[in-house]
Amino acid sequence: MIQRAGLSIAPALATFIDEAVLPGLDLDADRFWHGVAALFAELVPENRVLLAERDRLQTAIDDWHRGNAYAPQAYRTMLSDIGYLVPEPAPFAIDPGAIDVEIAGRAGPQLVVPILNARFLLNAANARWGSLYDALYGSDAIPERGPATTGYDAVRGAAVIAWAKALLDEAVPLAEGRWADWHGGTPTLADPAQLIGRAGDTWLLRHHGLHIEIVVDRAHPIGATDPAGIADIILESALTTICDLEDSVAAIDAEDKVAAYANWLGLIRGDLTASFTKGGRTVERRLAKDRTYVTTDGDRLTLPGRSLVFVRNVGHLMTTPAVRLPDGSEAPEGMVDAIVTALIARHDRGRNSRTGAIYIVKPKMHGPAEAAFADRLFDAVEDLIGVPRHTIRLGLMDEERRTSANLAACIAAVRHRLMFINTGFLDRTGDEIHTAMHAGAMIPKAEMKSARWIAAYEDRNVQIGLACGLAGKAQIGKGMWAAPDRMADMLAQKIAHPQTGATTAWVPSPTAATLHATHYHRVDVAACQRERSGETSAPLDALLTLPLADPERDWPPAAVAAELDNNAQGILGYVVRWIDQGIGCSKVPDIHDIGLMEDRATLRIASQHIANWLLHGIATREAVEAAFTRMAAKVDAQNAGDPLYRPLSGDSLALRAARALVFEGVTQPNGYTEPLLHRFRAERKAADRG
Repeated sequence: MIQRAGLSIAPALATFIDEAVLPGLDLDADRFWHGVAALFAELVPENRVLLAERDRLQTAIDDWHRGNAYAPQAYRTMLSDIGYLVPEPAPFAIDPGAIDVEIAGRAGPQLVVPILNARFLLNAANARWGSLYDALYGSDAIPERGPATTGYDAVRGAAVIAWAKALLDEAVPLAEGRWADWHGGTPTLADPAQLIGRAGDTWLLRHHGLHIEIVVDRAHPIGATDPAGIADIILESALTTICDLEDSVAAIDAEDKVAAYANWLGLIRGDLTASFTKGGRTVERRLAKDRTYVTTDGDRLTLPGRSLVFVRNVGHLMTTPAVRLPDGSEAPEGMVDAIVTALIARHDRGRNSRTGAIYIVKPKMHGPAEAAFADRLFDAVEDLIGVPRHTIRLGLMDEERRTSANLAACIAAVRHRLMFINTGFLDRTGDEIHTAMHAGAMIPKAEMKSARWIAAYEDRNVQIGLACGLAGKAQIGKGMWAAPDRMADMLAQKIAHPQTGATTAWVPSPTAATLHATHYHRVDVAACQRERSGETSAPLDALLTLPLADPERDWPPAAVAAELDNNAQGILGYVVRWIDQGIGCSKVPDIHDIGLMEDRATLRIASQHIANWLLHGIATREAVEAAFTRMAAKVDAQNAGDPLYRPLSGDSLALRAARALVFEGVTQPNGYTEPLLHRFRAERKAADRG
């Protein structure tokens, strides 16, 4: 370890900051490190107090459930008495200052991408614009197919073109006729203001704030057969992208963290590249350039070629061996993330944020005191790196129960820097189960989406966000569509997100971003927000309703075994890649062999659900072990084609980790999986090093 101002810094991290990040920022290295040490000295004790408060509250709730049958009013009174619920703040409106238009002024898709994969990062950043023709043709979004062929399917292509032009008729209709009948020239629109300009033969249109390119190229194989020469329709797609240091990565030490930070630096500086082999040749991927047009008034217009990027730090819980404090303990990982990612963002120079903002998403915070602590942490980081107050804007993830129950107070705590709130079903359900672990047996996992609390959760997030003045100032977001190969289902179902008044929702791929963008043309989100702005929030009592199974419910052994198999397969399929290969997010086949984009949130809900059923006697340890044995064989078969895969047999570290997540699930802090995952991944890395 390298000594810096009384801190012990992993050599890789110290060298990275000293040689790659600080140069060019007119910050003195010695003064910077002393500032880091002072920040830790001031805030680490408070971080520890907040974690102790989590434990105190959970113990009080557990003790109450052990001694009391669940009764809604008595339960709510207890939550108030112990300080879990806090008083509602007086009415207020957030005032975060200048926010980029992608956040404050438009509604559209949001990608989430693991920051350790440079290729995925570039794909996501470049997904600001996407071919609608390609997204439709290359997915299951439309069913039409012609006779089997190894080349272009003209029947399918015609269906794609018809679908896309029908969208144009809806979003940017012509003054007369349909787009299918347009034969070229300057398009005369029903609303002339929607025609913005052109770039060569490409026309630029705008609807609901989102841009559409009509690519005219009669020399192109598609354009050559089109009456107007339309070769493609390009949609502005992923307005924003979250570059994730948290649930979608396996980063446990300085080596991993520096790799992640280096990718963030390359993205912010604009020089990130990734090389890979495709079709027998090496392809190098770079960040897309901005797009320029001539407006209808003859002026020059430049639009961003890349998604506006945020970075998601980790929460308050975990520590990292990359930095050790003077007493020898590990530094809080969330503080290290805040310092390093914000420092790197100073290299932006307007390439990402046109307002000079730094966008950091802060997950897994429990209640307003923890949100207020994040606000003070960002104050301290701003002072450390020499930027004005509230340069760092905060994305507040409404994914923990105490935050949901006190959402207005949490927003108030960060009102001067808030840039989004969002919901996340999986983590939120994991915390729902753990918080009420001793209340009784939970309903099966598939029934959770129809539970009373979740409808209130989704409604309150939008209703409270609007009441706190987020409209036109910050994003209100919804969760992930996890099935990247099921785009037809996504098109049918995910339109519900903008219909709620949410301005963004998570998607798993650039293709999904382009297809989800069509929802924001079909739904006027601003109008939806105006319609909902006067709504009374869904009652807190509904949110606090526990998803407990009826004590008299019959539990057929076959149904219990099926539930255990489903959860065990999901745990094993994810954990084996996390522990053995360091992959934090990938398309993992579920028990029905449907590929789902999984991250740690899936693991949390599955492990907590089995732990709850074990605790209350719905399942036995023997039944859980049998499920793991059955599902280990299935997961082995599902990964048979992966040359890096280690089977889940014998003394498999991954299998041991999966078992620990379940059998030690009751005692894990808030049901989080990170402590055990980090422990077993460290064992794997040590074993691989020999």
